[in-house]
Amino acid sequence: MTDHRRPARRRGQGELEAQVLLALRQAPGPVSAAWVRERLGGDLAHTTVLTILTRLLAKNAVSRERVSRAFLWRCTADEAGLAARRMRRLLDGEADREAVLARFVTSLTAEDERLVRELLNEAGEGPEG
Repeated sequence: MTDHRRPARRRGQGELEAQVLLALRQAPGPVSAAWVRERLGGDLAHTTVLTILTRLLAKNAVSRERVSRAFLWRCTADEAGLAARRMRRLLDGEADREAVLARFVTSLTAEDERLVRELLNEAGEGPEG
């Protein structure tokens, strides 16, 4: 007899991390990896979920607390914070930061440029500004 089931769809880079973060943001509080796995559905291995959670922990996107012999996980970053971390990581990986920033700034729309200027001014008005 032939098995006509479709092979499992392979997720894109970062897609599983995004799904885990979404589940954690929707959680009622700190939750177990098993809770996350259950929310994701499908046939993910428990170790796969733990690997993703551990990677997110290294990126400071989640935190964990030990309860008995297990960890409970919580999302510590919103989507804007995660996007900012990705942008910073990309910038940190470039040899010519000035060139990258210059290209970025010159590609902004007038509205985005106004917003960046406003944010930079607000940052400069901080306690030391």
